Amino acid sequence: MKKILNKDSNVVEEMLDGYLSAYGRYYEAIPGANAFTYKGRRKNKVSLVIGGGSGHEPLFSGYAGKGLADAVACGNIFASPNPQLIQSTAKAVDEGKGVLFIYGNYAGDNLNFDMAEELCDLEGIKTAHVRVWDDCASAPKERIQDRRGIAGDVYVIKIAGAACDAGFDLEEVTRIAEKARDNINTIGLATAPGSIPGLDKPTFELGEDEIEFGMGLHGEPGIERTTMKPANELVDRMYRELKAEMNLKASDEIAVLVNGLGSTPLLELNIVYHDLSRHLAEDRLIVHDAEVKSFCTCQEMGGFSITILRLDDELKKYYDTPCFSPFYAREEIKA
Repeated sequence: MKKILNKDSNVVEEMLDGYLSAYGRYYEAIPGANAFTYKGRRKNKVSLVIGGGSGHEPLFSGYAGKGLADAVACGNIFASPNPQLIQSTAKAVDEGKGVLFIYGNYAGDNLNFDMAEELCDLEGIKTAHVRVWDDCASAPKERIQDRRGIAGDVYVIKIAGAACDAGFDLEEVTRIAEKARDNINTIGLATAPGSIPGLDKPTFELGEDEIEFGMGLHGEPGIERTTMKPANELVDRMYRELKAEMNLKASDEIAVLVNGLGSTPLLELNIVYHDLSRHLAEDRLIVHDAEVKSFCTCQEMGGFSITILRLDDELKKYYDTPCFSPFYAREEIKA
């Protein structure tokens, strides 16, 4: 595996130092921690802290900014940040209105963020959390709380950030973020494995002509391994899964992400949306917004995911609120 690194043990520290050096006009490091804050964050509001394992960039480090998260806690590669790191990140941005944590639904993250909330409570910092579980291939609907969080994190962070900036209290911001989470579903397709810096073997194995529907970002088992097929057949299968899961109907208003998992080029991702858009039009869904690029990756993993967010007037209001980070920016969407 060819990796552009120095020491394997310094990967996260050097990645963050490079990121914060390049974008120092926006961010400030938290001393002694793999974490940083957004300099331009609004004051006197609920603070939004996000985090998880590194190696999925631009998630999570790319989603702090105006109308987004106030701070990010970065774990080691594919590993949750520890409770003390999370607690110090929350403390750095707490305005006395409470802190909302948003993170993917993985055992390590759940444990460490829960422990961090206990540490925050000891210091008088009020907290709440929203675990994102948008991966509909990772568990059946009756076990929705066992599902993994993948690219749907982006939509939850976007909407929660806007709700925080609107000045709501912690309970209301949490309700809005949970509502967003509960209207998001994602399904992915792997065409090639990623890898962990410092290890000589990939995170999983696929044959030369094999693909796997529903495989997780870390190589967690999917729902079907089969042979490579034309883009339209892959998209058809994935869309049918999402349509059934969400019970999508004509006139439903949605936002859509086509997300590259690391090495799949933008040319191919746009072909995916070309095929997906035909299904959406045939089913008379109203596409309020769509984005095509890499939002949540796994190093050089090949493949893509499709995320759909069902919108109502409330969610659309916060979705449309302008936001900015170097990796995710949007103007107000006008009809």
